[in-house]
Amino acid sequence: MIQELPELKQPDNRCYTIKFIPHHGDTIRSISLPIDKLKKYAIGAGIGACAFLAALGFATYGTFTMAGQKAENSELKAINASQQAQISDLAKKANALQDQIAEINRIEAELQQLSGVQLENAAPAADTSFNGQGGPYVKPSVGNISRSLASLEERLSYSRARLSHIKEAIEQKNAYNAYMAAMAAVTPSIWPTMGDVSSPYGMRWGGSDFHPGIDIANDYGTPIMATADGYVTEAGWDDGGYGNKVDIDHGNGIRTRYGHAQSVIVSAGEQVQKGQVIAYMGSTGFSTGPHLHYEVNINGEDVNPFNYMK
Repeated sequence: MIQELPELKQPDNRCYTIKFIPHHGDTIRSISLPIDKLKKYAIGAGIGACAFLAALGFATYGTFTMAGQKAENSELKAINASQQAQISDLAKKANALQDQIAEINRIEAELQQLSGVQLENAAPAADTSFNGQGGPYVKPSVGNISRSLASLEERLSYSRARLSHIKEAIEQKNAYNAYMAAMAAVTPSIWPTMGDVSSPYGMRWGGSDFHPGIDIANDYGTPIMATADGYVTEAGWDDGGYGNKVDIDHGNGIRTRYGHAQSVIVSAGEQVQKGQVIAYMGSTGFSTGPHLHYEVNINGEDVNPFNYMK
């Protein structure tokens, strides 16, 4: 079997000639370029041009990309700086609020001490002689500041509630004190005059007489005082043996009587105060000498005046 050989390609021996013709009749020069080499040069130039254009495009893309990233980084840095400034400002405000709550707690402790009102679970007073502190350093962030503010809000609400309780307790205590002061003002509690008790309350003279008050003896003209606030119901002469007398109604069913006075210086219907002079000691009515007959009557019943004399 005879094998056919491939036909050999004949080389292209054509050439391109480039002539350089001068203007002034100098020698004409020419360059001959074989077409095979010219094709290789053209292909190489095309590849080089493509490579150059690709490199130029990549460089241009990279330049714009880097510029964009730089601008984006600058913007992110600006945003981050603004956020850090806001976080720092919030941290300072949270710290200031914490100091205010500490001051509220201090005021609460002082109010309890001054008023005598004691609440349960009272925070211990801060001891400024010790200032030890410690723990890890943690940079403020949105998360921990938010937790801190939530905690401070709870503490502030708790402190407000406690102050409200103290206020109510103080008001109740003041109301009670005012009531007790008012009751004390209208409750006989002082000696009606100066002197010696010449006849006590109760049975006397061997059991032949019941004495509904006490007799206090002293000189003529010794001042006689109201033993509590009230208003005068009777003032002047009494035909029943009291002589010149003064009756005072103190309210709450309490009445007092002052008899045998030398003179009376108040009138019926007049308002009098505890300790106010209402008469002067004498010996009018059924009396053996200058003295004051003093009675205390509770809800219509006479009682021992000694229980209402300090």
